[in-house]
Amino acid sequence: MTIFEALSFYPPLNIGGAIILGLMVGSFLNVVIYRLPVMMEQEWKQECRLILELEEETAESEEKFNLATPNSCCPKCKTPIKPWQNIPVISYILLKGRCGNCQAPISIRYPLIEAATGILSGIIAWQLGVSPQTIAGFFLTWCLISLTMIDADHKILPDQITLPLLWAGLILNSFSLFVPLQDALWGAVAGYLSLWSVYQGFKLLTGKEGMGFGDFKLLAALGAWMGWQSLLVIILLSSLVGAIIGSVILFANKQGRDTAIPFGPYLAIAGWISFLWGDKIIQAYLQFSGLS
Repeated sequence: MTIFEALSFYPPLNIGGAIILGLMVGSFLNVVIYRLPVMMEQEWKQECRLILELEEETAESEEKFNLATPNSCCPKCKTPIKPWQNIPVISYILLKGRCGNCQAPISIRYPLIEAATGILSGIIAWQLGVSPQTIAGFFLTWCLISLTMIDADHKILPDQITLPLLWAGLILNSFSLFVPLQDALWGAVAGYLSLWSVYQGFKLLTGKEGMGFGDFKLLAALGAWMGWQSLLVIILLSSLVGAIIGSVILFANKQGRDTAIPFGPYLAIAGWISFLWGDKIIQAYLQFSGLS
């Protein structure tokens, strides 16, 4: 019996394996979420130096910094994190949420992201079983988690994630993995142009920018994965989720309506829900409205 046959025969084993895999990937996503924006900032600084023709020796000395270097360490005492201190969720519990060296508190967001990645990966395996769609679903889920947190922190949706996600959707659907390629292609086009049109209209009427270009690219990527038929559901769900969560955030922080709130997280949440249950949502709406 091969491992795939075993996973197919024992669904709990498949789901449990997906959760464990998700926990481990979630630990890496914490690195991506923190480091990728810093790497982008360093790249922007370097480009500015080239444009301004500044001498290299006048540039700030910056040590090598990427997703692999330097090793993870405590942000306060700079003590490198030992392997046993980096076990997803478990290490946080054993260390009681504190650095093993200086006892400085560790943000609870790290184990929460690990746990969320594990749970969402388990749901993907539960819904899609042992299939190529499941592997693709893992990739989509992990990208959306990263984009959600980066946009929430910095109000940016990096091209380094949105564009590969867009191309992955088109490539996978060239084999009709989720939808026919024609639906995926027009999903990407319509996804980008729909929010671009809203952006241009809002800017024309108010003189302000209502959203960023990263939002256009993210919706284009979701359209490439799920086809143009999914876009209306994603837009409506993201608006609903945004209205609820955004209102709670503004109320909790005692902020006004003019406060800028990133739209990417709501698109990502709506896109993930639509990926798994979009057809059921549409069917339920049609039955409720008496149109089916």
